Amino acid sequence: MSQTLPAVGAASGGSDHAPDGRRLGLTLGMLVLPMYVALGAPSVALPAIGRALAVPFGATAWILAAWSLTSALAMPVAGRLLVRWSPFRVLVAGVITLAAGSALAGVGPTLSAVIVGRLIGGAGAGATVIAVFAAATALRGRQRIRALGIIAAASATASGCGTLLGGAVTEWLGWRAVLAIPVLALPLLLVALPSRRALTRSGGGERNGSTGRLDIVGAAVLSVLAGSVITLLQAHSVGLTAPVTLVVAAAAALAAVGLWWRVRSTPDGFVPRRVIASRGFLAAGLIGATVFAGYYGVLFRAPSLIEQATGGGPLEAGLFLVPAAACSVLAGRLVGTLTDRFTGWQVSAGLAALTVVGVLVVAILTGPIPIVVGTALTVCGFAGAQAVLVSLAPDLVAVDDSDTAQGLLNFMNALGGGIGPAAVAGLSGIVAVPVALAVLAALPMIGLIVSLTQRPTADRRSSPTPTHGEPATTGPPASDPPTP
Repeated sequence: MSQTLPAVGAASGGSDHAPDGRRLGLTLGMLVLPMYVALGAPSVALPAIGRALAVPFGATAWILAAWSLTSALAMPVAGRLLVRWSPFRVLVAGVITLAAGSALAGVGPTLSAVIVGRLIGGAGAGATVIAVFAAATALRGRQRIRALGIIAAASATASGCGTLLGGAVTEWLGWRAVLAIPVLALPLLLVALPSRRALTRSGGGERNGSTGRLDIVGAAVLSVLAGSVITLLQAHSVGLTAPVTLVVAAAAALAAVGLWWRVRSTPDGFVPRRVIASRGFLAAGLIGATVFAGYYGVLFRAPSLIEQATGGGPLEAGLFLVPAAACSVLAGRLVGTLTDRFTGWQVSAGLAALTVVGVLVVAILTGPIPIVVGTALTVCGFAGAQAVLVSLAPDLVAVDDSDTAQGLLNFMNALGGGIGPAAVAGLSGIVAVPVALAVLAALPMIGLIVSLTQRPTADRRSSPTPTHGEPATTGPPASDPPTP
């Protein structure tokens, strides 16, 4: 990165009023809890939803995929909004949208209505996540990685414990209450009010290269591409006919060509060419997407596998997965220590390897204990990769593009989170579940290979006070521990 964040660096570097990474991380981590619970909780309620709405189990995978899809698509949009809006304004808009969509999903009379609510709620969740990470990455040095580690631990714990909460709520209150859980984000927004000054100070304002209208065409083709890919992966499980599948495949191909053309013809569009061309950016996005795919693919199947192994219900499955969720706290705490000794790419390689092993353990071994152990390994990969890669993104691009880069990177991560369950659901209708999970392991394996091929010099580390136009330093850490 050519220079550190303006204004933000001053606010979070040596100022007497600099935000504390731990305090801000705890505040923002608490705020994201309902969103990540919304990822894990519905997974144990899917059988009940399928029975209540009289739809095949495979079709209910859309309840998870719809959330991940619009969450992913909303992230680049929110990143562009941060050019003019402060993180606090984006946060408020995101939480309101999240709550409205979740309420609709909770009362939807048909699967289509439930999916529409999940689509709306996912969009709000994506905007909220971007606002949260924009505030955290505005910090510097150890404060940044400390805040991101806490947020990552909170998100992974919530998504893992979501199965326990989802099982309990499904058993006691019904599946509709499970889908409405994210509405709790509204009262939790009050928790962020004391930090409003820090959230407002760390964003907003026009920056070079990021101003102008939102590129609607670019956003549209990216949306069609992402939606088509997830739909194709689930084509068999949802019973799409061959003609419809061909139409979706054609739409995906046209959208891919359209995105390529838009990036070339509109360098400052929704997907800026200079951002995706930055050294290491696409690699970071690919690593995050594959690790997220492995984690969410396992999270989709783990509750039902535990129920089959124990003969219990959703509540028992959720209880078994609590230790796996607890591992996210350990992963979040270790990230800061590891990034002091290794480059971000090296840490990413280790996290991708953990995810590969975790997916294979769940695929190959039987019984509830191996499933919990395998899930725990994927939880560690997810929590650690989220903190490392999001912290790495601002050091890969120019300062003017930092918010846009965060949005695009989180888009790739969340899209991977949608692809994982979709792939497992689609393959499970063709091959046995263990085979489907074994195939899923190929995705984080790709992330591992990409991490290992990145040269250490690509892990850019900004000096404390670089000037505009100067290259970032790549030498050993100075007195302030570098970000990964």
